[in-house]
Amino acid sequence: MLSGGLPSGGGGRGRGLCLLRWLGLRLWSRRGTLVFALLWFGSWLFLNGLVLVHRSIMSDYCTDDKSRRILQRLCLDFGDGSVSGDMCEDLCVLGLVEYKRCLYYENGKKVVEARWRGNPVILKSKLENFSSYEPLGILDYQQDAAEDLSPLDVVFYATMEVRNSLGLSEDAEDEEGGANNGSLSKLWGKKLKIREKSYSRAELASLWSLLQQEEYTFLRVLQDLSPHVAKVLGSCGHFYAVEYLTAGHAWNQNIFSLDEVDVPGLQAQDGAGARGRWSTREMVHRIALSFLDLVWHFDNDFNHKLHLCDIKPENFAIRKDLTVVAIDVDMAFFEPKMRDILEQNCSSDDDCNFFDCSSRCDPVRRRCSPRRRNSNLQVICEKIFRPWFSPTLLGAKAGLPLQVELQRAMQDCSETDGGVDEAKAHGGVGQRVHQRLLNILNHLLQEEVAFGEREGITEGKNHIHSALNF
Repeated sequence: MLSGGLPSGGGGRGRGLCLLRWLGLRLWSRRGTLVFALLWFGSWLFLNGLVLVHRSIMSDYCTDDKSRRILQRLCLDFGDGSVSGDMCEDLCVLGLVEYKRCLYYENGKKVVEARWRGNPVILKSKLENFSSYEPLGILDYQQDAAEDLSPLDVVFYATMEVRNSLGLSEDAEDEEGGANNGSLSKLWGKKLKIREKSYSRAELASLWSLLQQEEYTFLRVLQDLSPHVAKVLGSCGHFYAVEYLTAGHAWNQNIFSLDEVDVPGLQAQDGAGARGRWSTREMVHRIALSFLDLVWHFDNDFNHKLHLCDIKPENFAIRKDLTVVAIDVDMAFFEPKMRDILEQNCSSDDDCNFFDCSSRCDPVRRRCSPRRRNSNLQVICEKIFRPWFSPTLLGAKAGLPLQVELQRAMQDCSETDGGVDEAKAHGGVGQRVHQRLLNILNHLLQEEVAFGEREGITEGKNHIHSALNF
């Protein structure tokens, strides 16, 4: 029996082993299928995410071919009678606008370089297509609404849109303040009132696409009030042309390229140009004085103070006469809108920083103060003047009395909270700092002029880099 039972027992063990192998294979098969499915799903997600990221990046990738196609579509809209503008015929019919190159795309914004009637310009639009802008509502309700709108009607609608874009209510504009030039939107309206005949449907649609672009509105309204903003030269549909200027760069020792400086009336007797008489330091001091003038204009020339919340060399440029110009005003806000931006919930002062504009946190209310605690001048001193006039760059001149005084003034300026309005309540500290810098820079400029006349020195041309208006 024993001998007969052995095969039986061995067969049972064999069948048990087979069963275990079978179960193991089934379990491994299920696990393998699950692992394979997870790997496949993960790969699918990864590839789709990669494609999505690639498309989003490539959609904003600046290319000449895409820029040309965008302008071609604009000309098709002009040919259909959908858009209008003082630049359209030159661009689409006469060929007087020569495309040069794509500069950059950013968050839908398109910026390209061109030459209009032989002069360099920058073409800009916040959105790529004209159809992406909201149309004027009344044009959707009535087919012949354009003919029914008088110039005064257009002034009314445009004024409302300008106020909305700049963050100014009618009450805010009528407040008594530091403005000497009147209401911004009323100044805009004066230009539109000059026209006597009605506006066409294409003109109204084009105007409305431009008014939805905050930068265009800022530049168009302020260019008649201050020399420190870039000039709008013309438009076609939703694209507008601004003057081509040399922008600043942080890695440039002098911030701006100084190779094209040209000031009429200051030529030397031997026929040399202005650059032949001016040293680099003299030009730097003149540019610094223009920065102070910009601050004064933005603090005092409008109904409300204009706050610059993104101050860096790349957002400024100089004209040939060394006038400093704000060329990127996407982060510029008048006082009412600035207050709305700053007044947010907070737990500390760090929560009350909006780029270069900041306020303080009220620990009781847990709300940020609507009043900005720093100023345009303070940030310019910190981010532009102090690196510009650092002892390292000045070299041996850093120990001169006026240079030492300038360093102290820069330090005080960087540490003085509040703008001109706030400073008046504290003994005019901010105003005194502004005047102190003005006096020191004027004295330094006079020294440079006297030194140049005494020695007859013409400074050699430094290595210059021309930066585009980004």
